[in-house]
Amino acid sequence: MVMSMIVLSSTARSVLVRRTGGLGHYWVRQALPALSLTQTNYMSTRVQKTTTTTAAPPQKTTKPQRIQYFKVYRWDPEAPNQQPYLSTYPVDLNDCGPMVLDALIKIKNEQDPTLTFRRSCREGICGSCAMNINGSNTLACVCYIEGKMDKDSSTSSAQSSAKVATTKIYPLPHMYVVKDLVPDMSNFYEQYKSIEPWLQPSKPKEPQQGEYLQSRQDRAKLDGMYECILCACCSTACPSYWWNANTYLGPAVLMQAYRWIQDSRDGSTANRLAQIDDPLKLYRCHTIMNCTKVCPKHLNPGKAIASIKKQLAAH
Repeated sequence: MVMSMIVLSSTARSVLVRRTGGLGHYWVRQALPALSLTQTNYMSTRVQKTTTTTAAPPQKTTKPQRIQYFKVYRWDPEAPNQQPYLSTYPVDLNDCGPMVLDALIKIKNEQDPTLTFRRSCREGICGSCAMNINGSNTLACVCYIEGKMDKDSSTSSAQSSAKVATTKIYPLPHMYVVKDLVPDMSNFYEQYKSIEPWLQPSKPKEPQQGEYLQSRQDRAKLDGMYECILCACCSTACPSYWWNANTYLGPAVLMQAYRWIQDSRDGSTANRLAQIDDPLKLYRCHTIMNCTKVCPKHLNPGKAIASIKKQLAAH
């Protein structure tokens, strides 16, 4: 077996060859044939290129724009003689979050700082960003921009680029507008205040008494009602509330009233039932069920209202 080690350089004229024989392993120097100046320069250039060449950085590919237009309701009470109108804003969905609220924030930051709307938690908890999007009341922070057709992977890029989608955004319907997408919630909160939404125990706490306790079964009766975030999506989707907002309490407030009626720790059940036993406060509900359809928390106000009616009928 013969092993050789060659040092490639422009000045190398010999190599060391390792041999194996009777004397064991030993090295023998062998002369190389003389190289011409052209061959020497070529070898030197090849070695230099081998040691200095680095991988080329990957080229950055740009995605085609996915433009979606947002038609937003605008009205400024401080502008003289101005009527409500729609402003259209193009948004590239490749550079925007997935929710409608992301698009509104992007429009306000980059295109129109005068656009006004409410928002806070961005997680469907506070209820601030309630508005009417494409004809349905919902929360902008939990409403996806793209529809099912846009998410369909079978749709070709040519078809999706040829079809430009449009999203229409209005404030909650049948409410006074403060500005743009901001509705006046004063009447809604006054109605909520009227049902006295706090615990009213039958007797005061004794000394050293802790919190008011209830069984797990009684606690389970509150499920589906205590999760309400008072966004008013259900009330403003109810036709009865549209025409009788000053007298009819609406789905959200009535469901909260039933939440306290069902609370085993509360001692004012009879008073609460008597307070809402009114042809206008309660019985303007005609079980249209728009409230249940649009609730962003997937609650059922219509069922709660029907339970109140049944409980009143039983008494």
